[in-house]
Amino acid sequence: MSSGLSVHSCVMICPGIHEPQLTQDFLEALRRDETANLLSGEIKQVLIFPTQDYPAYSAMHILEFLQRHTRQTTPVIFISFSAGVAGAIGAAWAWEMLGGKVKAFMAFDGWGVPLYGNFPIYRVSHDYFTHWSSALLGAGVESFYADPAIEHLDLWRSPDRCLGWWVGRTAANHTEHKENTTAAHFVNQVLQLA
Repeated sequence: MSSGLSVHSCVMICPGIHEPQLTQDFLEALRRDETANLLSGEIKQVLIFPTQDYPAYSAMHILEFLQRHTRQTTPVIFISFSAGVAGAIGAAWAWEMLGGKVKAFMAFDGWGVPLYGNFPIYRVSHDYFTHWSSALLGAGVESFYADPAIEHLDLWRSPDRCLGWWVGRTAANHTEHKENTTAAHFVNQVLQLA
């Protein structure tokens, strides 16, 4: 299967409020997945928003960081976690309002954050309750939830060890379908589709 990722795409990682090492662990876990392509060379750049320097939830700082490190014509895929989801969704809206393109938006445990936009949105949750209750504020096109439930930080630290359900809807009859997989596999498949 050929990847839909352009050589001119940018992945913008928006971590939460935690040690930076967890984000490095997240990226390593994605690389370990058999369908990994995040850093395979098909994406021009991967940016990590420095939450040690700026608030994770600040859309303004995320947008300014993105503008300093990539061109407005570069399509962006956002991958955000926890408090970073709040900042990333605002930055994604602003990126589009300024004429940019958002290819996909992934929210890891963005509980309580309304997620809507003119781009595909994907939710990843550490348990079924977070999955169900977050969907009330925008379910997105596809989602994943851990089953059995895992700790909030473990979802970000070790998505390759997070088993659960990939949930989507079939276009023909709007029925839900589920596939048992890992969070890392879900992310890598979304990246291929973006």
